Amino acid sequence: HSIFTIFSLIWCTFALITMVLGLLGNIGLICIITRRREKVNVTSIFICNLSFSDILVCVFCLPFTVVYTLMDHWVFGSLLCRLVPFIQCVSVTVSVLSLVFIALERHQLIINPSGWKPSITQAYITVVLIWILACVTSTPFLNSYHTLFSYVPTNPHMEACLEHWPSHQHRLAYTTWLLFFQYCCPLLLVLLCYIRVFVRLRHRKEMLDRARKAENQRMTHSRRINVMLMALIMVFAFCWMPLTIFNVVSDWNQDALPICHHNLLFSLCHLLAMSSTCINPIIYGFLNSNFRQEVREVLLHCCCCSLEEEREHFPMSTIHMEVSRTSVSISVFVSAG
Repeated sequence: HSIFTIFSLIWCTFALITMVLGLLGNIGLICIITRRREKVNVTSIFICNLSFSDILVCVFCLPFTVVYTLMDHWVFGSLLCRLVPFIQCVSVTVSVLSLVFIALERHQLIINPSGWKPSITQAYITVVLIWILACVTSTPFLNSYHTLFSYVPTNPHMEACLEHWPSHQHRLAYTTWLLFFQYCCPLLLVLLCYIRVFVRLRHRKEMLDRARKAENQRMTHSRRINVMLMALIMVFAFCWMPLTIFNVVSDWNQDALPICHHNLLFSLCHLLAMSSTCINPIIYGFLNSNFRQEVREVLLHCCCCSLEEEREHFPMSTIHMEVSRTSVSISVFVSAG
């Protein structure tokens, strides 16, 4: 029991760190992308949609899961017992569909550059349709989760939030559908899109080896964007694979999972899946030079604003000295960057 308590505390600590990093990273990512609206494109709209779904997980899923793990019983009532898994399913569906449409847009842009290109308005309409489809797909969770008293052995008056399907066949059919709709089919489609994109870019590179330098730079920039987007896909697939396998094995052959380590395995798989919420902004920041430049500009702007505020609070006799210090600080910051 003491070992399980220590594990719960460690798990909750990592979950809280994931939640904080996920919130800060995704909110910052959305702010940076929307800071200059004239640079917003179709891909950035879907990236923002992906980040917003991650924020939902950090706000509505991780905090309740942490408290549930620490207290070992459900204290948030029947409504949130149904809403938390519903929102988590919606978030996963929105994330994977956003990644799919990012891949389709890149595929169309590279494979058929002179053909049809989605507009900003069409991208916003697609985002709305993604959320509607995600909500419809996740609706069964609103009926399958209930708060039950008899499942807390330490205290029969405490509630537990558990799945309760009409039959095992209903649960098996729905989770199998989610396996293909949320994981296998989207990732296979995305993989095919990026394989075609990388093959086409490699062919173009061979043709442009003797072309102008500007064309080679444009091709290199396009290749970097595709590498970044492919990294987002791989992280999503890696983070959600253990939990997906765990759910499939649990539904199809629960005896294959050791009973004594069932909760331990689920907690580890669940935490890895949730960690994708804070990894996406890191990938986008490290692999996108424009994003890094925007971050530098924001930090420089904040630094200048704070120095200006400090200067305003000084008496008139010290303003000249403070202006000189401000100039030195800014020049050092720029040279260091």
